[in-house]
Amino acid sequence: MKEFFSHIRGAVVSTLVLAVVCCGLYPLIVFGISQAFFRDKANGSLIVDPGGIVHGSKLLGQGFADPKYFHPRPSAAGNGYDAASSGGSNLGPTSQKLNDAIKDRVAAYRKQNGLSENDSLPADAVTASGSGLDPHISLRNAELQTPRVAKARGLSEERVRELVQQNTDGRDLGVLGDPGVNVLELNLALDSPGGQP
Repeated sequence: MKEFFSHIRGAVVSTLVLAVVCCGLYPLIVFGISQAFFRDKANGSLIVDPGGIVHGSKLLGQGFADPKYFHPRPSAAGNGYDAASSGGSNLGPTSQKLNDAIKDRVAAYRKQNGLSENDSLPADAVTASGSGLDPHISLRNAELQTPRVAKARGLSEERVRELVQQNTDGRDLGVLGDPGVNVLELNLALDSPGGQP
């Protein structure tokens, strides 16, 4: 019996030591390092204005429908851009439902931006990303939306193009992927005093 309690005591002590190390010390060390060296990223890459108001994250898309704003790519996450329900539609290329949804998005995009039936559209204008939370649109998508936004805001298209360029993220490591325009940052730049007519 004495040997049995010896084994139990060893197991309990080992469990307590590992709990303190794995559930206490290690998370505190990782938290401290992240706050010291990667504060912005560790706290969600939040976009905060000079008044301290949080407008969102650089990493998560938001829905914009007003003509004076650039519109993000469609979202299949929950009711749209729902981080708690991130994910795609899971509809395959042979899905009639997906085909119909894309046709509707193509027609709506062309109508919103005053495009003809022959104008080709970038894929990100009419298809959702895998997460449904992609914060970027392609440069081509931004270019097609520029006349609409400029007209709605009473700005020159040249001024809107400048803001698009200022809010374009380059290729990762200079060679990976395509440049993308962060929609939230661009729309906030349009609303800032520098983006007003």
